[in-house]
Amino acid sequence: MLALTDHDDLEGLPSARAAAAVAGMAFVNGVEISIEWESLQIHILGYAFDAADPALNAGLTSIRSGRIERARRMSAELAKVGIGGAFEGAMRYAANPSLISRAHFGRFLVETGVAKDLRSVFESYLVPGRPGYVDHRWATLADSLSWILGAGGIAAVAHPGRYKLSRADMRRFLAEYKELGGQAIEVVSGSHTQEHVDTFGRLAREYGFLASRGSDFHGPGESYFDLGQLAPLPDGLKPVWEAF
Repeated sequence: MLALTDHDDLEGLPSARAAAAVAGMAFVNGVEISIEWESLQIHILGYAFDAADPALNAGLTSIRSGRIERARRMSAELAKVGIGGAFEGAMRYAANPSLISRAHFGRFLVETGVAKDLRSVFESYLVPGRPGYVDHRWATLADSLSWILGAGGIAAVAHPGRYKLSRADMRRFLAEYKELGGQAIEVVSGSHTQEHVDTFGRLAREYGFLASRGSDFHGPGESYFDLGQLAPLPDGLKPVWEAF
């Protein structure tokens, strides 16, 4: 079974569904929605929803509308540290300009030799406190869940081990997420360590969440794991796909 969860966009679903059919795989609609919770950017996954739902599509359009303006500000910040042409360079990698993201800037910076790979680009330039990072106003947690649930889908927190939250803050976030209707949490992720798997497996049991497993795959040679290479979910967790 395959789910495609592009950031804030559904355009890739038809071609992904067709490719899955050729490979003899089941396919599930997916999306990864960028939200802001207490000034921290978090990603909420949506699965098995109606891709034609008007409210979901309108919400995603509203998020995408700010990406180009953010990209211009990122380019200006990179120019201050001597990296010119970043906006135009990143745009070459963005098939859809309204979806330009940090990953596209990362590919440009690798191409020009500023950094050796995508991971080191993010660590040095594209995360809070680094030269190429700029704040952006995303959707709220309540927004994302209302869109996903309203379209008949299931929500999951993407790669929770990546967020700079204390244990207490993570529990506050998960409690609010559950109260708003969140049903699942990603336990196994391409960017999770074994400690993360153990921690979020335990929290999934404690909060009664379904468990998801996602590669966080962005492209060959750019991701922590290629598709199909992740470890299985730990025993004792109910997989999110059983609810599809």
